[in-house]
Amino acid sequence: AEHELNAQEILELLKEARFKKSIVEAISRPAEAKPWFEYRPIFLTDKRIDGGVEFWRENEALVAQASEQFGVDPQIIVAIIGVETFYGRITGGYRVLDALATLSFYYPDTGNDRSDFFSRELMQFMLLGDEERLPLREVSGSYAGAMGLGQFMPSSFRRYAVDFDGNGRRDLWNPVDAIGSVANYFSAHGWQKGGEVAVPASFSSTGYRSMKTGYKSKHSLGTLRKAGIRPKGSVDSDRVSLLKYSTYDGDELWLGMHNFYVITRYNHSSKYALAVHQLAQEVKRRHDRLRVAYERGTDSREAS
Repeated sequence: AEHELNAQEILELLKEARFKKSIVEAISRPAEAKPWFEYRPIFLTDKRIDGGVEFWRENEALVAQASEQFGVDPQIIVAIIGVETFYGRITGGYRVLDALATLSFYYPDTGNDRSDFFSRELMQFMLLGDEERLPLREVSGSYAGAMGLGQFMPSSFRRYAVDFDGNGRRDLWNPVDAIGSVANYFSAHGWQKGGEVAVPASFSSTGYRSMKTGYKSKHSLGTLRKAGIRPKGSVDSDRVSLLKYSTYDGDELWLGMHNFYVITRYNHSSKYALAVHQLAQEVKRRHDRLRVAYERGTDSREAS
């Protein structure tokens, strides 16, 4: 009634939704629950880095246009699509209708009931049917109901997706619209082009263990110095988040800045944000090396 949709049509649609046990199992063990030393290797691989370079070069003009128009660094646009769907290779094999209905009505007892969130997303998905001419019974996505190369949830689809190729539709399975939409998402959340994201930090004591950590934490550089924590690179803010990651050799500390927080607006995980940042750095390094090599006439195999 709130959205003036046809109640009978909605009931008919929901009748076709199917509970999927595999979706409940997947949401109960997200990748972000893994320790950093297991999480990082999922995304920082030669295949994903080289795939990012290839995707960037195939869409060079589009990435540059989106970067300029929305004020977002190109490597971040590429890295998000790389982390989310391996540049469009893995966009999800679940019917979005099944995923959202399952998580709306059968959310597992994990101590963090998000069924209300998924119920709202189910409503947003229904609204997309008419707005974007989506075949709601056929659209596939992730086990959480995210769609397209950038894995937008329905509410993000409606709010941040853009028709970057001007054909009258916002098609997130099309690299053109996906690139523009990811850039628009970051722009809307305050990305600062050229700004620092995160830098590793050294520490001379274990005092950090009693300090608040995570992307929501805020510490002044002065406070961190008193605790024996110092950045290993340039920092463009006096207040940063203190980030702690578990490695095989012990804890690893990083300092996150404004742009790091912006990445967490895409996925509320410090592990996710650092993986995106590190993938972006590696993709840019290889992309720039190849570009220089081609300009000099060097064989591309030598450059890589």
